[in-house]
Amino acid sequence: TSQIVGTQAVLNVLTGERYKTIAKETAGILKGEYGHTPVPVNAALQARVLEGGAPVTCRPADLLKPELAELEADVRRQAQEKGITLAGNAIDDVLTVALFPQIGLKFLENRHNPAAFEPLPQAEAAQPVAKAEKPAA
Repeated sequence: TSQIVGTQAVLNVLTGERYKTIAKETAGILKGEYGHTPVPVNAALQARVLEGGAPVTCRPADLLKPELAELEADVRRQAQEKGITLAGNAIDDVLTVALFPQIGLKFLENRHNPAAFEPLPQAEAAQPVAKAEKPAA
């Protein structure tokens, strides 16, 4: 939340007025999208961002719709179209695409092709360090 507070502070300075512009993340805090705040929020600001709506009073993650089944079907469809063989436990491949949407499918397509990836770095053989001779006393 410190980044959200910092962003809102910068907006306040730039606009010359406190909360003239409310950052999306600040609005999220006021709406309850990040959970309960340790102290009550400013009621006037909250009413302004809620625009007649109600704040989130439950666990915010409970409002998310399940996406895994839809994502799994989409990955299976794309894999079939591109001739990609998914792993025996396809959920691993689905999660790879979910976590890395820009490159996940390309990785799955090339995972058995070492030429598609950067070569492993080759380490030079380490030479033993010569012990320093002690100067004569």
